[in-house]
Amino acid sequence: MIRALVALALASAAFSPLPAMAETRSLIIAGGCFWCVEKDFDHVPGVVSTTSGYSGGTMENPTYRNHEGHREVVLVEYDPAKTDYATLVNVFFHSIDPTDAGGQFCDRGHSYTTAVTYTTDEEKAAAEKVKADAGSALNQPVVTAIEKAGPFWKAEDYHQDYYRKNPIRYAYYRSGCGRDARVEQVWGMAAHQGIEGM
Repeated sequence: MIRALVALALASAAFSPLPAMAETRSLIIAGGCFWCVEKDFDHVPGVVSTTSGYSGGTMENPTYRNHEGHREVVLVEYDPAKTDYATLVNVFFHSIDPTDAGGQFCDRGHSYTTAVTYTTDEEKAAAEKVKADAGSALNQPVVTAIEKAGPFWKAEDYHQDYYRKNPIRYAYYRSGCGRDARVEQVWGMAAHQGIEGM
């Protein structure tokens, strides 16, 4: 009798539905140094994970030493039950200088220029609205590109979570590059909007 009850309990457990994994969505953004973008977005509510990498060019298997045509980017995975694409794009704009066509802060050249990617017409429209709103708020041209998402190539392991692995070097770099000072100069009180701890 006990054996039959145990068998029944085990059979019931085997057929119990498991909790569903939360659906996530992704967004690729380019905001200059990927270490900094990754750190910022690790502190945005609703973001599940961030991964530094390269995107936007035609070269396959780019590396840090050779990613010609690509930008440094971050793949942001987020929980759509906690945030949405437009909110994240708005946070992104307030964490960069979207008026700089030559790069970001002390990092110059195409690989450090800014971009937001989209995968659907709805995302494209949302990104364009945030960009237009940024231009109105700043009262000057915003040059951040809005582009169809292409292949994402993950950066080398030593670039992932760089700010956690090398906190002193990272802090020195970010301060010396003038990133936060310039963002605050551009955006004033709206700088770093949506990033916790900033």
